[in-house]
Amino acid sequence: MVFAVARRTLGTSALVIATLLVQLLSIHNQLSFASCFVARTSTLPTSSTSTATNHQRNAAAASSNAQQDTIETVTTTNGKDQDQDSGSSTSSLNSLFDEFASFLISKQSEIIDEIEQLESEYSVSSGSGSDGGGSGDVEHQHKFTKDCWGVFLNENGVDSSTTASNNNNNKNTNKNGNGTGSGGITRVIQKGNIIEKGACSFTLIKNGKLTVDRAAAIRGRQGDDNDDNNDTINIKEGDTYCAAALSMVLHTRSPMVPTFRSDVRIFLVESSSNDVENAGNETQKTVAWFGGGSDLTPYYLFDEDISFFHQELKNLCDQYQSSESKYAAATPTPSTSTSTSTPTSMIDYPTMKQACDDYFYLPARSEHRGVGGMFFDDLSATPTTINFVKDVTSNWMPSWFPIIQKRQSLEYTQKQREWQLLRRGRYLEFNLLYDRGVKFGLANANPRVEGVMVSAPPLIAWEYNHEIEPNSEEDRLMRILKAPIEWV
Repeated sequence: MVFAVARRTLGTSALVIATLLVQLLSIHNQLSFASCFVARTSTLPTSSTSTATNHQRNAAAASSNAQQDTIETVTTTNGKDQDQDSGSSTSSLNSLFDEFASFLISKQSEIIDEIEQLESEYSVSSGSGSDGGGSGDVEHQHKFTKDCWGVFLNENGVDSSTTASNNNNNKNTNKNGNGTGSGGITRVIQKGNIIEKGACSFTLIKNGKLTVDRAAAIRGRQGDDNDDNNDTINIKEGDTYCAAALSMVLHTRSPMVPTFRSDVRIFLVESSSNDVENAGNETQKTVAWFGGGSDLTPYYLFDEDISFFHQELKNLCDQYQSSESKYAAATPTPSTSTSTSTPTSMIDYPTMKQACDDYFYLPARSEHRGVGGMFFDDLSATPTTINFVKDVTSNWMPSWFPIIQKRQSLEYTQKQREWQLLRRGRYLEFNLLYDRGVKFGLANANPRVEGVMVSAPPLIAWEYNHEIEPNSEEDRLMRILKAPIEWV
């Protein structure tokens, strides 16, 4: 229509107006295209990359490849929504974040109540007295303490002995890169009947600022900085981010019951940059994604228990894959995206199981930490995926409690207890050397070390050149840890 007007108008002023309209139309089209979902695929390491990097990147690639083209990016220019749809998408991501954070707070309390109830039903087994873990105030053996910090500092249950350190952490919040509105609730049980030491921690960060290390870690996991096609969102130091997470590690007293670890999290980043193609205008992009999973670290293998645990995870994923599932038609990828993936196609048990095996690997030992479970990251935040991640969280205790009920009352020997402590040493090795969460938590100049290290086992052992008896149960476990198998 612009060209038709131009042909009919011979005046110089009309030609100038027509030219301006064409330029504005071109800019509008470019901005509209920039607001669609974007491709972001992980780059696999070369053959010269170390074994540690291979396994860590394989874990990220296994989850990211099944989820490529899915991280939702919302683009605005000059700090204003470029159109109504963009504004709705930005609001939707923030709403998803707030909804998930509220869910995690209520889920933490629910899980604590369930564990305390189960703890109260069991007495310390006769085989566990040799470690001395059963001593202490019986009244508190099956109860979690409550340590709150930041915006949750005034919550009930804060011990007076921790108030000073919590206040110091709260004062340093902005210095550490955690903005106003940040805080957490750390719940810890020690010397329990079932759980010798365990923690269930909720963390909330609002309006934080990414440090150099944190920004680099995110970029490195999501793609190649040097890839010309990987310019959708250039995450960098100083970008605003929000995060909410619920993490749990439960170290069992009995070596017949496996240690349970799980977490879920949501991460939202707002990044601003100058858009050269759009006359240097500042472009703000928002991205949000989920991560999480659960896994077991056994000391003695009961195959039926491990198969049950993995079957529970597979059944959950299958609910989102089934064509008859209520989730199958939910939240398709926008038609403007180049992706052919849908949220349900990202939720794949074999992929998440492989990612778990790859991530929880100790290259120095050439062994895996446990028998795995599921692990996912960079899962685009949508109404479908939030339902999945909520279901993952709700599945934690139902997938672990039946194992406790079958194995908690089994007696064990001092030798079996010592083997448990040796395997716990491997657990701590992984946390300190390879775990991304620990590195992320310790990246600040003044981190909450107690909160970050709360996942450490209560007692561990290292024995020089420990030799395992051939064809023993310990030997059978080690063969599985060196060469993971399919459990379902």
